[in-house]
Amino acid sequence: MKPIRAKKKLGQHFLTDLNIARRIAYTLDFEKHQNIIEIGPGMGVLTQFLISEAQSITLVEIDSESVVYLKNTYTDKHLTLIEGDFLKLNFRKVFGEGPFAIIGNFPYNISTQIVFKTLENRAQIPFFSGMFQKEVAERICEPPGSKKYGILSVLTQLFYETELLFHVPPQVFRPPPKVDSAVIRLVRKAQFTLDCNEAFLIQVVKLSFQQRRKTLRNSLKTLNIPKMLSEDAIFDQRPEKLSGKDFVQLAKKIGHGNISN
Repeated sequence: MKPIRAKKKLGQHFLTDLNIARRIAYTLDFEKHQNIIEIGPGMGVLTQFLISEAQSITLVEIDSESVVYLKNTYTDKHLTLIEGDFLKLNFRKVFGEGPFAIIGNFPYNISTQIVFKTLENRAQIPFFSGMFQKEVAERICEPPGSKKYGILSVLTQLFYETELLFHVPPQVFRPPPKVDSAVIRLVRKAQFTLDCNEAFLIQVVKLSFQQRRKTLRNSLKTLNIPKMLSEDAIFDQRPEKLSGKDFVQLAKKIGHGNISN
């Protein structure tokens, strides 16, 4: 296979290293996942490895020039090409209620939004892997206790086992970005629903990290927590000390108005 000529469009930096593309493709277990979505295939450097293994693959590409190239290059019957914005894609129109895996060299300007859309649709998405800006990849996978740990870390890790697989240097892109990249893998947990009000949990997590240098007692003031409740020791903590499970318990207790077990 020859490297595919890469062009920069829509803020993307196109991967040209075939070895890296192959490594990304084989983060996915093709026997477990029959339906696959590749986000932002561009000129197909990753697609060429996926198509030889996948039973059914759907490409989602917003750039019209790339779409023309993909249509002319890949004519396999088990491949579907959708021209459009992944963030606006209705999964049920594509797969019904069935499961599918997501993979890609993600456009960095929407990569966080891609993760949040995945979390919202996690019932259909047991597997997710691909390339992110290194800083974002580390935030997704970071455990509690550091400055990198935040909203994205908590919410992703509640539903998926996260793993940072390998780093990717700028030189393998054309044009080279000014940042390093990294490939991560998310495998959905067996228990991916929560026994709390999910909207309220997200509100608690977001409020906590919006003022992450403050203790929870101060950052959650707008929730009007009763004074007796807010005297519990957990409110002396800063948000980066709490795991996803801790936040679930906190949201449940605040919602019930009683911090004691």
